[in-house]
Amino acid sequence: MQARPPMLSVAEAQDFLLQAAIPIGAVENIATLGANGRVLAVPQTAQINVPGMDNSQMDGYAVRAADCSSGSARLRVSQRIPAGHVGSALEAGTAARIFTGAMVPAGADAIVMQEACEVDGDHVIVRHVPAAGEWVRHIGEDIRAGSTILAAGVRLRPQELGLAASVGLAELSVVRKLRVAVFFTGDELTMPGQPLKPGAIYNSNRFLLRGLLEKLGCEVSDYGIVPDQLQATRDTLREAAAQHDLIITSGGVSVGEEDHVKPAVEAEGRLNMWQIAMKPGKPLAFGEINRTGGAERAFFIGLPGNPVSTFVTFLIFVRPFLLRLQGVTQVMPRVLQMRADFTWSKADRRQEFLRVRFNDQGGLDLFPHQGSAVLTSTVWGDGLIDNPPGQTIAAGDLVRFIAFDNLLN
Repeated sequence: MQARPPMLSVAEAQDFLLQAAIPIGAVENIATLGANGRVLAVPQTAQINVPGMDNSQMDGYAVRAADCSSGSARLRVSQRIPAGHVGSALEAGTAARIFTGAMVPAGADAIVMQEACEVDGDHVIVRHVPAAGEWVRHIGEDIRAGSTILAAGVRLRPQELGLAASVGLAELSVVRKLRVAVFFTGDELTMPGQPLKPGAIYNSNRFLLRGLLEKLGCEVSDYGIVPDQLQATRDTLREAAAQHDLIITSGGVSVGEEDHVKPAVEAEGRLNMWQIAMKPGKPLAFGEINRTGGAERAFFIGLPGNPVSTFVTFLIFVRPFLLRLQGVTQVMPRVLQMRADFTWSKADRRQEFLRVRFNDQGGLDLFPHQGSAVLTSTVWGDGLIDNPPGQTIAAGDLVRFIAFDNLLN
């Protein structure tokens, strides 16, 4: 009997996928208002200073600091400057009533907040000794004209959009959305709303995968449940490859007589199929499907069928692969060191991803059932512990924690 090849480590499989993930490179210009979640294709440079002028950080009075050295200076209020208006030069011995964001008038070098002042008719008594520059936002303090404010490969969040808008960028060049096809194999699969026959299960992975892909901004084509037949599987792969960057399947990547995905992919392209030293997960298929009449190919990833295995392998392998295809530079999630408030006494030879959640004491609690079909653990939990092979956990140990917030966006 031929020896089974050794299982790949999680890191080895991740590295293989990322090396294969050549960014698609296709770019489109879209309105900044509609760019949330998209990947920036080219660096963005500021053409203006932000702020564009010295302005007030407070509602109060613009003064010359030298006029307020007594701690009880009485100054005539010579003008009123709301935000969006330009005042006249400030005369010595006077103050200007000014509001947050308003341009500091020439001659003034400090702002005194209104709480430190008393109004006396058309005068103000300043009960404070300001320093020059106090409560003044200076020109270019945030952004200097000519500086790069956003790098290519950044996945745009609301704060990046706000930054782009602050320098007047109405449009941004972004990578086009990835086109991903999904289908599901298994005659036992039934859609919610249909009668559940003996031996059948509802197709939870269809909802799970589509939601994960949509959260990452992909355009998803859903080919539904494909019959457990070799020709039907080949036909679906061939059709999906024509218009998509990636095809993802769930289930059918084993070696049973009814598992037709593996021979179908091998007939329509090429396939690497691995056993990965991880739990939950283990089987993962990666390859390419030929496109009719051309040299280009669509990528293929086959995920295991158990729902938690699908969920975890997507987060650990598919998510960084998708981000790299879009040209994202930082694709791996942030790992935190956190305290385990439980005991995990049975070490596994595989790298484990345990479902846990925060507790009120600042530690992590473990979901009591870590089976690969227990989808409730993913709803209950706040993230995963990345536990090395052969590692037990004692209460109080520091563990590697990855939050779902970092994996689902």
